[in-house]
Amino acid sequence: MLLEHLGNKLQALAAADQIRKLRVAATAAAPTQILRGPGGSALELLMFSSNDYLGLAAHPALAQALAEGARLYGAGSGSSHLISGHSLAHEQLEQALACWVQPNIPDAQALFFCTGYMANLAVLSALGDAGAVIFSEELNHASLIDGMKLAKAAVQRFAHRDMVQLEALLAASDAAIKLIVTDAVFSMDGDLAPLDQLLALAEAHDAWLVVDDAHGFGVIGPQGRGTLAHFGLCSQRLILVGTLGKAAGVAGAFVAAHPTIINYLIQAARPYIFTTAAPPASAHALLTSLELMASSEGEQRRARLRELQQQLRAGLTDLLNEYPQLGWTLPDSQTPIQPLIIGSNAAVMQLAARLEQAGLRVPGIRPPTVAPGTARLRITLSGSHESADIERLLAALRQAAYEATHEAAREAAESSA
Repeated sequence: MLLEHLGNKLQALAAADQIRKLRVAATAAAPTQILRGPGGSALELLMFSSNDYLGLAAHPALAQALAEGARLYGAGSGSSHLISGHSLAHEQLEQALACWVQPNIPDAQALFFCTGYMANLAVLSALGDAGAVIFSEELNHASLIDGMKLAKAAVQRFAHRDMVQLEALLAASDAAIKLIVTDAVFSMDGDLAPLDQLLALAEAHDAWLVVDDAHGFGVIGPQGRGTLAHFGLCSQRLILVGTLGKAAGVAGAFVAAHPTIINYLIQAARPYIFTTAAPPASAHALLTSLELMASSEGEQRRARLRELQQQLRAGLTDLLNEYPQLGWTLPDSQTPIQPLIIGSNAAVMQLAARLEQAGLRVPGIRPPTVAPGTARLRITLSGSHESADIERLLAALRQAAYEATHEAAREAAESSA
């Protein structure tokens, strides 16, 4: 019965063009990567699908630091943090991360997690007590949503970037504990949350602001210190979640907040307490990653990234003006996440397949990750991309637009004949 039930669900997903397939990478994360193709063949593809925004994942200094960490601490931690798995490397990383965010969160302490997903589950399930209310941004990441499901608190959702609605919800609430929860950079749209306005509302209504800066940490703000630094915010009411497997190029995540909040998470956050600590070698490597992000090299990579974003957006804008009949749209994004909204699931997957035939990997994103009717190419850029890579992508998209336009015209002529 179970297999029949699951088989029917898979058939329904296939009929809606929502089947997902694993791709196997045979080389390190880089602008050009070798993926396994049909029958085990090797495909060399120009990648626009990675969250390695600064191009640090394969940086020689990080590889060397990871190897050094393995020599010092071995391959694994051997236990959970609270038993015996909390190494000197973990402690040093947490202290470095706390210093990193202290201009934004006075007296901040940091807590290291295996993944950003676990960090979000931990924060919301631990802090969202019964009687509390969580005010959730409409476009929050799945990990935030799942953390709210684990919490005992009531959840009220406000529309994307709608401060008027949020203020009304806060004003009407008599909850003793109020948590405003938002992504800093929205992972499918690339736009920023108005964190300055959100913090002002938190302060006015005795609330706390939980910010998931997965896609801003390392990329945005002075020295890549994140979206809080970009807005110049400073408050003990801020609870920051940062991911270390994207721009930082390694793995893991952290929560930074007032010491009382961090101490409570150590006592009550089940995703922290009941899991083996991440390998100390990764924490050791992340110390080098923080140095790289804050260095002149990190600034050069961020500057390069901004240049590539401008080049891509200019080219895509010209393309959309040339082929308005396709109905493709380019939302406003000043981040490495550049979504090209196509519309239907079938159309975006056909376009992604055309690009792959041209040697480019650009993933099609479909519901339930995004709203129905807004399936898109999620183009992501890296500081390791070259200007020629952007031109190659634009040329392939232009050819695909030309072919799609002529196919539509041909079909229309045949149907009217």
